[in-house]
Amino acid sequence: MSVNLIQSIKEESHPFQKHEGVDALVSKVKNETFVLLGESSHGTSEFYKIRAELSKKLITEKGFMYIAVEGDWPACHQINNYIKGYDDTFSNTREVLASFHRWPTWMWANEEMIELIDWLKDYNSNKPNDKKVGFYCIDVYSLWESIDEIIAYLEKIQSPQIEIAKKAFSCFEPFNRRPEKYGLSASFYGEDCLNEVTKLLTEIILNKLTISDSEDSLNLEVNTMITANAENYYRTMVVNDNESWNIRDRHMVEVLNKIHEFYGAHAKGIVWEHNTHVGDARATDMAKEGVVNVGQLLREEKGAETIFIIGFGTHRGTVIAADEWGVAPEQMLIPPAQTGSWEDAMHKAGPHDKFIHFTKHNRHLFQKPIGHRAIGVVYNPAYEQFGNYVPSAMSNRYDVFIYINVTNALHPLMVEEVFL
Repeated sequence: MSVNLIQSIKEESHPFQKHEGVDALVSKVKNETFVLLGESSHGTSEFYKIRAELSKKLITEKGFMYIAVEGDWPACHQINNYIKGYDDTFSNTREVLASFHRWPTWMWANEEMIELIDWLKDYNSNKPNDKKVGFYCIDVYSLWESIDEIIAYLEKIQSPQIEIAKKAFSCFEPFNRRPEKYGLSASFYGEDCLNEVTKLLTEIILNKLTISDSEDSLNLEVNTMITANAENYYRTMVVNDNESWNIRDRHMVEVLNKIHEFYGAHAKGIVWEHNTHVGDARATDMAKEGVVNVGQLLREEKGAETIFIIGFGTHRGTVIAADEWGVAPEQMLIPPAQTGSWEDAMHKAGPHDKFIHFTKHNRHLFQKPIGHRAIGVVYNPAYEQFGNYVPSAMSNRYDVFIYINVTNALHPLMVEEVFL
């Protein structure tokens, strides 16, 4: 590792304490339309708490109007209605967070989220409807749940489109809500539902003006987009991992654009996702594989000057993760960062919490690719050196990087999980 890199980190970093650090970072957000808040794992308490504090400040001081996270739209629709006071189904935040029943539930059904959701509900309580802050999910996985939502709503308003929706749903019924079963059938046997979901999407878009409630219109349209994009995602996933990733991240940007359109041309949004989604893929080895992500797509589409990306990382600690897909999560030890990695360099520059703001004056100091740790929902600490470090030009990938020297695991809520 270069001695110059460690010295540059010492000279360009600033101490990060909870309140002073949050204030300092929010002051650096100027006229950006989107602030993207990353995380280097899906199971770290400090990342959630810091993102929550940043989000509250961006809402109260900078006028941001919604938070969009990496999760299932139908579950977040329950939260959105709850914090806006549109639905009294749930008596408290714990109950509404139980809407996240698809594995990995701990990403959003956790103790750390309760305080933020309570705060959002209280903040919205004395605001008119057009000034209430929203909470949305932008991921693609909720194929069957989204079809359920579409049918329930069309039945509620007695829409003539209900028969088209039921036909699309019946096409998926033989697969017993198992996406891998649908993917295999669609990819290898040509038994897909593409025509049905395309017709449904077209019908919903053409007739959305007949829906009087604009929030209901947004919900219906996004659920229909999920149906179409998830069908494509699961069909592609079996034969091409890279392209299925691209379908997923393009979908997330498409949903962000729909939310943004709903709030108006001058709206500003906060995005919570893993570093691998928000940190510009062009600054990593993902680019060589033809893989794109949300951070890259937004910078290309909106202009880099309108996007503010904050990455997160840690040297060691504990994390909530699972050792294979679909099994119960557990608290795991995060070993000290690999020698020569970005997190190792941050630690050697001083074993304390800090952040670096990458600017035109210092960006050149941090452009040499270096391994940057990424922990997913599936994790094995013993083997992380074989696949958990992404070569990254850090100052091109992010605008700010927050380093927490020692981190702790999330505190999951006990909810009934569906292992799909």
